[in-house]
Amino acid sequence: MTKPPRRPAAGLPDKATLLAFLREAGSAEKTDIARHFGLKGGDRRALREMIRELEAEGALGKRGRKGFSESGALPPVGVADVVERDVDGDMYVRLVDASDDAPRAVLMPDNSGRTGPAPGMGDRLLVKFTRGAEGWEARLVKKLDSERTRVLGVIRKSNREVRVEPVDRRSKDVLLAPHAQSEGLKDGDLVLAAIEKGDQRYGPKRGKILETIGREDDPRAASLIAIHSHGVPTGFSEQVEQEAGDQELPSLKGREDLRELPLITIDPADARDHDDAVYAHKDEDPKNPGGWIVWVAIADVAAYVRPGTALDREARDKGNSTYFPDRVEPMLPERLSNGLCSLTEGDNRACMAVRMVFDKDGRKTGHKFVRGLMRSKAKLSYEQAQAAIDGQPDDTTAPIMEQILYPLWNAYHAMLKGRLKRSPLQIESAERRIRMTNGEITSIEPRVSLEAHRLIEEMMIQANVCAAETLEQKKIPLLYRVHDAPSQEKLLNLGDFLGTIGKPWSKGEPATTKRFNKLLDETRDGEHAEVVNEVVLRTQMQAIYSPENVGHFGLNLDRYAHFTSPIRRYSDLIVHRGLIRGLGLGKDGLTDREIAELPAIAEHVVMTERRSMAAERDAMDRYIAAFLEDRVGATFTGRITGVTRFGLFIRLDETGADGLVPVSSLGNEYFTHDDRSHALVGERSGLRWTLGRTVEVKLREATPVTGGLLFEMLSDPAPRDPNAPSARLGMRARGAKDGGYPKRGGGRPGGPKPRNGGKPSGGLKGVRKGKRR
Repeated sequence: MTKPPRRPAAGLPDKATLLAFLREAGSAEKTDIARHFGLKGGDRRALREMIRELEAEGALGKRGRKGFSESGALPPVGVADVVERDVDGDMYVRLVDASDDAPRAVLMPDNSGRTGPAPGMGDRLLVKFTRGAEGWEARLVKKLDSERTRVLGVIRKSNREVRVEPVDRRSKDVLLAPHAQSEGLKDGDLVLAAIEKGDQRYGPKRGKILETIGREDDPRAASLIAIHSHGVPTGFSEQVEQEAGDQELPSLKGREDLRELPLITIDPADARDHDDAVYAHKDEDPKNPGGWIVWVAIADVAAYVRPGTALDREARDKGNSTYFPDRVEPMLPERLSNGLCSLTEGDNRACMAVRMVFDKDGRKTGHKFVRGLMRSKAKLSYEQAQAAIDGQPDDTTAPIMEQILYPLWNAYHAMLKGRLKRSPLQIESAERRIRMTNGEITSIEPRVSLEAHRLIEEMMIQANVCAAETLEQKKIPLLYRVHDAPSQEKLLNLGDFLGTIGKPWSKGEPATTKRFNKLLDETRDGEHAEVVNEVVLRTQMQAIYSPENVGHFGLNLDRYAHFTSPIRRYSDLIVHRGLIRGLGLGKDGLTDREIAELPAIAEHVVMTERRSMAAERDAMDRYIAAFLEDRVGATFTGRITGVTRFGLFIRLDETGADGLVPVSSLGNEYFTHDDRSHALVGERSGLRWTLGRTVEVKLREATPVTGGLLFEMLSDPAPRDPNAPSARLGMRARGAKDGGYPKRGGGRPGGPKPRNGGKPSGGLKGVRKGKRR
């Protein structure tokens, strides 16, 4: 613990002196501060008022339940948890009991060996904090016993023992549960257990049962497991529910009346919330012949979720809604997400709307934001709107064809000219939809892409561009949605691969979406179409949120910010508040404190987005494994979507399910991984298994609780590539000893069966329209 500063003369300090004390002490409670400065009676009351003012100014932050520290500061020494690992393998820690906005620190490597094994995710550490050139750094003093070492698993009972088998297929921590704790537990119960410290070096570890989650045969088990495995926040506090329930219906005060605009919502058929509405009509301005006016109205969430409220704190903590086939974990309580903030047909709703002007060639010539009161004219599904345009209107769409639907489609076709000229990346991504009835999967189908989907997507993209442009013009800091260009290393790897299929690719030319689209067009109808699409997809960087703009490479836009879904993305709420502040549309706009915290908010919402994506993907894997469990032994056609040193990942044509063919089952020789051509190559024969190839497989295992699928390959490998160099026997990998098999780089028959771990990095799979762009 840091030694407190020398006691000063008694008396109420000024704000600078108080901050200097906290900076040196690291943190302190009000009573400690008062004692240090010798304050009594009225001075103590004045101190409390000063602390409240400093909090409001953003100069002070909470530390634990009662403590305070200088905002953005860390103590010299503290207890921290490992909370994140980036793509480069660097780990980041966050101070225990710190507020959400406390800075994280990069864990600096320790090469001395004095602190024992390297820390891992979730470990609790004692660290020294220092400010480095690029931010806070943490140096490990020692690892602490962590109460956060948890295993989510299934109870397996026998006469002799009770085991907790982990649901994470990558985990090896099978725990033995004490019989005293197992009285009420049944075989197949899903439980949360803690690993207890013990001296045993071999065999199962001992565990303590913390909580019973449900049953492995519960139809909702897949989403429950995903939620607990990835730490997705669930539910809302009583205070948040009360705040949501206390909100009032919107009025015209401070708003423009847009209720005469026939705005409509177009959403998935099963959507429960409707956060965007659209309307278009011809531009009557003679200076813009053939031009269009397009309105996009978005639920005004900022009117209900205000900075500093419990609603805001929990929305920020969640970061976004998380979607599963059978349930949603919403960012906002139902009173808002499905009520006041949902643009339901015929109801007055508060909105933030943008009026955009396009010429006949789809070039945007101007836009204007307003804070309005709207009333949705109709609620349509994508299929319903598309059927109407295709000549099959129903009772809902027939009356609005001339006034609403035809103008919308005509405006979109003009906007489409601008989109094609802009040439965003045209990667194809096969998506699947799980249909469920009473918790049971009834079918897994390809998600059909309709023109109605693309119409809404393009209108949302243009509204997002308008938000970024306006905030830049008003000099209001914002969260950009950025998508960096592919790295030089990825471009070189792409060039190497294209060389193996005889496709020229100049490695010296810069990456542009037009270059990628030209490549995709040239190979679209050929034998390498799917593999080229897959490799181009993997060449791309991940989109993130950032207060610094680098543009959006995939959409080929210079500036882009998420504005259109504040019900389910906190990033959009921040953009709304920025617009309110910049345009003077109310007193509930972006605060100075939020502006100062934008880098931390960006980091947090990137983390929550990736957490949700991982949870959604894991739940999907488990549901598909449950669907296929009765078809073990059946044969399927599929495609090789991943080639690794331990095997081949296969995606089935019928369901889109992903599973593994272990390298040890592929043949009577050693296979090496050729990462340049994305292939496994037989060391003696030169036979090849290549990315993108269509194959036939037999389903050997389907394990719903882990989401694992194991396949047996039925197809024959491709022949030796005559242009490839001959394999050199014995040179399997650096580090192989005495002709033995190396630890990495291939497989051999009869070797240990690999666990069906991790999937290859895959496509941009969105569950709802515009979800991830």
